[in-house]
Amino acid sequence: MRPISALAALLALGCGLAVAQDAAHPDAHAAAAPSAGLTREKAPHGARVFIVSPKDGATVGREVHVTFGAEGIAIKPAGDTTPNSGHHHLLIDAKELPPLDAPIPNDATHKHYGKGQTEDTIQLEPGTHTLQLDLGDARHVQFDPPIVSKKITIHVK
Repeated sequence: MRPISALAALLALGCGLAVAQDAAHPDAHAAAAPSAGLTREKAPHGARVFIVSPKDGATVGREVHVTFGAEGIAIKPAGDTTPNSGHHHLLIDAKELPPLDAPIPNDATHKHYGKGQTEDTIQLEPGTHTLQLDLGDARHVQFDPPIVSKKITIHVK
């Protein structure tokens, strides 16, 4: 049998204690884990976003003109740190909101409007699709609580 070094013994002991603590308190590890995410800005009271058009349930062509609305918060470009302001992100066919402690992704499901745009024409394949707005702060991070629109469903012919 090979002798165990002092460092290996300490590591083994440390792992054993961590396992025992996790077994006694299953949520202890999650609660104690440091957050790798970003601090979220408080949402202004009464701020809301909504899709002006198309309307929920609408049948549209493959080129879909989407108009964004906002109340109780100013729409500014990404990077603008004016208090009580943010910019739009359009979630297309998203099953859930992006993680709350990281910037909103920039991909086919999460379109960024970092120049402060309030409308866009998007191309969608025929079929049924969902659209939802998600307002981000200057860093593309969701507010606390998130400022999101009602999810609408549209039918593309």
